[in-house]
Amino acid sequence: MNDTRIPDVSVIIGAYEAMPYLIRCLQSVEAQTLPADRFELIAVDDGSKDGTGAYLDEFAARTAVPTTVIHQANSGGPSGPRNVGLARARGRYVFFLDADDFLGFEALERMVAIADKAGTDVVLGKMVGVNRSAAGSMWGRKDEERVDLYKSRVIFTLSAQKLFRRELLVRHGMTFDEKMSTGEDALFTMEAYLRGAGVSVVSEYVCYYLVGRDDGLHVTRSGSYEPRFEALTALVELIAELVPEGPERDFMMARPFTVGLIQQFGPAVANESETVRAHKLELAAPITRYWTPGVAKLIKVNERLRLECVARGRLDLLADIHRYIAARHTPKVVRAEQGDAAYLVYPHFRKPGAGLPDEAFEMTVPEWAPSKRLQAPARPKPGRPKPRPTLARRVVRRVRRDMKRWKSSV
Repeated sequence: MNDTRIPDVSVIIGAYEAMPYLIRCLQSVEAQTLPADRFELIAVDDGSKDGTGAYLDEFAARTAVPTTVIHQANSGGPSGPRNVGLARARGRYVFFLDADDFLGFEALERMVAIADKAGTDVVLGKMVGVNRSAAGSMWGRKDEERVDLYKSRVIFTLSAQKLFRRELLVRHGMTFDEKMSTGEDALFTMEAYLRGAGVSVVSEYVCYYLVGRDDGLHVTRSGSYEPRFEALTALVELIAELVPEGPERDFMMARPFTVGLIQQFGPAVANESETVRAHKLELAAPITRYWTPGVAKLIKVNERLRLECVARGRLDLLADIHRYIAARHTPKVVRAEQGDAAYLVYPHFRKPGAGLPDEAFEMTVPEWAPSKRLQAPARPKPGRPKPRPTLARRVVRRVRRDMKRWKSSV
């Protein structure tokens, strides 16, 4: 690697026990339409014992892509190898490629082109899953040179497999937190979104293939809940540090609540011990400090109610809501007596002692439950009398009224 030319991209691969998936991964790197002299590969073998290191050495010896292979003892996670690779990177941009996954052949060329044209610091290339699911709401029909971070869906993909301008990372001393056992990529990517000079999205071409391994390894596992709360706390504190109070912060905060906190208080929490439940509420407290009316209004009622219960420490009410949702009930929609507000009648709506405000039940975003769109009932037009109940309905009401009187008299 004596060439002093600055590459357009440094592709960084952290590899641990990656065979045979590494073969296709490296084939996709070698097949890039971006000329081989315009990018470099830095591969870090993180203490593999399955032949990963030997295959990387073999690839480096024969490929036209300038390649550096680093062998090290196992670090215990992806952050260490990524940081090692980042420290050796020379490219104008860096791209973090997982050794199990692979690139579309035009990926690097397209992402570099859109970043150079738009002057943006982060590029999302369209991802699809292979033997697994992949986030999809942020991809449109057309490429977007610059998205509005506070209106788009890009915050719902915070994995590290993106193109980052290296100057941004160097300027802010950004690396992956090696003390975190989960969520480190979300923290890194969110910081790049917020500190950077814009985000581009490549939607017209599949740039990245997320591979689900047949052996089930390298999949995020449930593990202990404490690291997940630690990661969520770090994420909301980062947002609070970099985004002033107001609608933009509210928009960013909706992500860690709906993709993070709510999952830690799923239906299974009802079967956990009182000690664990109390501990979870204690760990949630630094996060729910940022649960505001502005954040709540951006979230669907069935999720908002659950988060409201967590914020208030009412896991008893939460259990009732979980049961209602599991039964696939469709909540009734009622209008406020005055104004345009409409509410979904979930458990504990206006129930004395529950303490849940009407605002927690208010429809503020499109609502579906369980599979149909919920709409507020139309108000009668001014001056038009309400239709007289049918004879059958009047008879039913009279019978019900007589039954109530009879019950109260016995």
